[in-house]
Amino acid sequence: MQDYFYALADYIDKQLQNNENYLCQLAAEQSDFVRFNKGKVRQPGSVEQRYLEIDLIKGKRHASGQLTLSGDTRTDYERVRSLLSALRGKLPYVPDDPYLLYNTQINSNESIGTDQLPDAKDALTEILSASQGHDFVGHYASGGILTGFANSLGQRNWHSRYSFNLDWSFYHDKDKAVKSAYAGFKWENAHFQDKIAQSLGELEILKRQPHRIEAGQYRVYLAPAALSEILQLLCWDGFGLKAQRSKESPFLRMLEAPAQHLHPSVSLTENTEEGIAPTFQAEGFIKPAQVSLIKQGIYNQALVSPRSAQEYSVKTNGANSEEVPTSLDLAAGEFPQANVLKTLDKGIYINNLWYLNYSDRAACRMTGMTRFATFWVENGEIVAPLSVMRFDETLYHILGDKLMALTAEREFILDTSTYEARSTDSVRLPGALVEDFSLTL
Repeated sequence: MQDYFYALADYIDKQLQNNENYLCQLAAEQSDFVRFNKGKVRQPGSVEQRYLEIDLIKGKRHASGQLTLSGDTRTDYERVRSLLSALRGKLPYVPDDPYLLYNTQINSNESIGTDQLPDAKDALTEILSASQGHDFVGHYASGGILTGFANSLGQRNWHSRYSFNLDWSFYHDKDKAVKSAYAGFKWENAHFQDKIAQSLGELEILKRQPHRIEAGQYRVYLAPAALSEILQLLCWDGFGLKAQRSKESPFLRMLEAPAQHLHPSVSLTENTEEGIAPTFQAEGFIKPAQVSLIKQGIYNQALVSPRSAQEYSVKTNGANSEEVPTSLDLAAGEFPQANVLKTLDKGIYINNLWYLNYSDRAACRMTGMTRFATFWVENGEIVAPLSVMRFDETLYHILGDKLMALTAEREFILDTSTYEARSTDSVRLPGALVEDFSLTL
């Protein structure tokens, strides 16, 4: 596919007229999908798709469009000619774009992933065997994700990764379920079996009579999946330069004097080098291996897209147009995961959160609901499930003055989104012990 894409780019080069330039990006995948319900395969399928987006540029004017590639050279060349003609027809009628910025220094690279994925039948055998006799509901996706970039200056970039993602729940009754996930690049059955065993153990606890608590402040443990939901909310305008300059960022109190800070153990990085997202973006800029967003509790850098760089006269650091992290990395702490329950002593073990939103964006205050397997802990042991509770808390408590510890062990979580295409977003993070976490009802 890489050679085919480069041949298409060479063909586009030959179609340009009158000082035109172009940027083009390929997004392709070859994926297997399986949906499970009640421990059985309900919907298997495979997807192979290839999309080419072209941005035709003349001076400060540009117009973009997308086409589907068939894999047949004659058909695809005709589609390219047709799209270029349509875009060329639009250029006289679009205004100049004052914030147009694209890479004019040729910086070609390639990063080709190794396909170590399990055979689909083998993976299904392991999944069905592990879930036998239980109400298992889930979704398995596996395959290669391919991304390419080319421009009229001769730059060529290629990125491929092969990953799998199994997202599942074991249901007890109605809304009583244990949710978990297993994702990676090479199937390790021992690791998968450990996750299944943990889920089934929590499922047994869900069968006990729920414990009820009053609204108030509690010591809690936020498992990596729960903490991930909080970080994903922060990605909404949290790390981009545009949001900062327009005063929409939830981190305003960290940016303006007298600045508030998070706990010194909190360091957040856009870690492209260790994620699965491409190392380049749509305007041809190469992403740094890491961008330090928050360093030892202090806001350090923003993600700067080419448009923001042009608007605010700063240098881009290869961020996407939304200025949203795609490979977010929260540094590990020093607290052993094995000591979580003992240290909780009397408190709440939160596996998942959902329905998160800001209750006070300027204060970085958020609200949301506990979900699925949330447990009451007494004397360092899980004793009962908790009914669904709402929390309302500020990040300056969660990862600030109320943070007790981050675990030394971290989890690598792949985004399960498959809208239009499989996502290449990921997050690597520990769990967090938090004191005086506010539950409102």
